[in-house]
Amino acid sequence: MGNLTPELAALRDETRDLAKSYGLDFYEVIFELVDHDELNMIASYGGFPTRYPHWRFGMEYEHLSKSYAYGLSKIYELVINNDPCYAYLMRSNSITEQKLVMAHVYGHCDFFKNNAWFRHTSRKMMDVLANHGARIRRYMDRHGQETVENFIDVVHSLDNLIDPYSPYIDRGTDARPDRKRRGEDTGREVRKIAAKDYMDRYINPPEFLRRERERLDAEDKQSRHFPARPVRDVLKFVLDHAPLETWQQDVLAMLREEAYYFAPQGMTKIMNEGWAVYWHSKLMTRHLCEASEVVQYCDTHSGTLSTRPGQINPYKMGVELFRHIEERWDLGRFGAEYQACDDPEQRRSWRRPTQQGRQKIFEVRSIYNDVTFIDEFVTPEFAEEQKLFVYGQDPQTGQLVVVDRDYRKVKDQLLAALTNFGNPIIKVVDGNWKNRGELYLVHEWVGGDLQLEQAQMTLQGLWKLWQRPVHIETVESGKGVLLGYDGENASSTEVTASHPAVGRVASGKAARK
Repeated sequence: MGNLTPELAALRDETRDLAKSYGLDFYEVIFELVDHDELNMIASYGGFPTRYPHWRFGMEYEHLSKSYAYGLSKIYELVINNDPCYAYLMRSNSITEQKLVMAHVYGHCDFFKNNAWFRHTSRKMMDVLANHGARIRRYMDRHGQETVENFIDVVHSLDNLIDPYSPYIDRGTDARPDRKRRGEDTGREVRKIAAKDYMDRYINPPEFLRRERERLDAEDKQSRHFPARPVRDVLKFVLDHAPLETWQQDVLAMLREEAYYFAPQGMTKIMNEGWAVYWHSKLMTRHLCEASEVVQYCDTHSGTLSTRPGQINPYKMGVELFRHIEERWDLGRFGAEYQACDDPEQRRSWRRPTQQGRQKIFEVRSIYNDVTFIDEFVTPEFAEEQKLFVYGQDPQTGQLVVVDRDYRKVKDQLLAALTNFGNPIIKVVDGNWKNRGELYLVHEWVGGDLQLEQAQMTLQGLWKLWQRPVHIETVESGKGVLLGYDGENASSTEVTASHPAVGRVASGKAARK
């Protein structure tokens, strides 16, 4: 199992047994011992040893290799959500670092297996991605590497236009159910010329009525919204309805599947890293770390948790919030009575021990993602302990200063950065706009304007797939704006109240401001 030395194999077994004794539950973990160059190569592929050929992976490998060579960064651990889980140890690491990495990996593997947001991910992704690589190589042999690689470039530029919640929610189908089949009125009836009963079949011939009914049905069908409701998974809509060649559909489907596999890792980055740090800290300080290794362990551990000004370290934020939750539930700082207490001093001195902290953090690990984790458990006490604040630029001096220490504003900024991975929410509202086959999208504006240059580049990428003009409605400086691209020219026009698409989704409020 792996290529570990006898010493490392013994450490692996000891660490695994200790992790299980604390209640961690994980798939079998296979550790591979690799050189720094091999680790950089695997990391450049997103943690998988076999992927499809693409310049982006080479660029990432070059970046990682130079960063390591210049002493700017070092990859300590790399673990794959798979069954069995695969993890990589750098051969040049010290024994202390190998212990820390193993303990950290078992925390990740427990999280992968038990967190609800990973429940729909493939547990055989190592094989799936190798298969994707083989299929894309065949397409490159058949259609040319440059042709396929250029198509992959387009899809990569759009791979965040998915609906990360769709595996957990039934949003229905794109098509609107046929109203005729449901027995509902389809809207219009064939107009007949008034006539006596005995003359009706001559004045209103059945054949004419049938043809007229078919014509009206065709017009009704054409006038219905397509899709019937806004679609957040833009890639799926394009996959189903764009005029793509067979190989392009297959490549798009593969890359979309990969985007959904990696999505839960982005949705739980703070929790996942915090959980792994919590357990490597627990196992190292209580069991694995020898007296002679304490200084090196503390140096490595503190480097992992160090925070740069103006940035949130997910390792630090995650582990501190898990510890805060554990302490709160151990001391009984939860429930209606505690929440109703508005005296800060009384809340700080609250001591009603229940020793439910460990049980609570296992529960949190199972059902939360970063957004719900931050939203529910960042409290005034936690923000004060961690010295969290909102900063901004002083208009007079130009220096960065503390603007606000209100924990609610801190939380709002954190949630804004985490929601949809910090990306704008884009939906398809019309796949046949103006009955010309044009694609109409809407940006759900919630306070942040689009970067117009990036938005235009996105439209250009979508046009390459849709092959018809593409538009997106958004808000810029408080006014509704319609951006478009027709294959040659980019356009930007103001959206007015008379605009045919305004009001179909929440962002239609742009025109009402």
